[in-house]
Amino acid sequence: MPAQPPSEYVVTLCEMMAPLGDVRARRMFGGYGLSIDGRTFALVAADTLYFKADDVNRTAFTELGLEPFRPMPDKPTTLSYYPPPDSALDERDELLPWARSGFEAALRAAVKKAAKAKRKKPTVAE
Repeated sequence: MPAQPPSEYVVTLCEMMAPLGDVRARRMFGGYGLSIDGRTFALVAADTLYFKADDVNRTAFTELGLEPFRPMPDKPTTLSYYPPPDSALDERDELLPWARSGFEAALRAAVKKAAKAKRKKPTVAE
């Protein structure tokens, strides 16, 4: 069975964020993961966009009272992805800084992951 194409909403989001790079949408857990260069920087679940957040950019979201993504609304578990303000979804110029901050968080996470893997790599005795 062929893969279902992304929804019109997801396609529109990818087009709005295209100035950042080649935004790809991939089906994930009933929603979509959005990535650039293989780095997932956003999620779309139930037609809501969420950007990756970390210690560097999280405050920008929380200061506006934005809540993190809850994959199961009836459970307390959250993921470090936050929605942009509603007004950002209407205007590319307002959305791009939020998207850029999510992509930068994804890049920082990749650097941390690579450094952690390098530390764990066992040395080979010759």
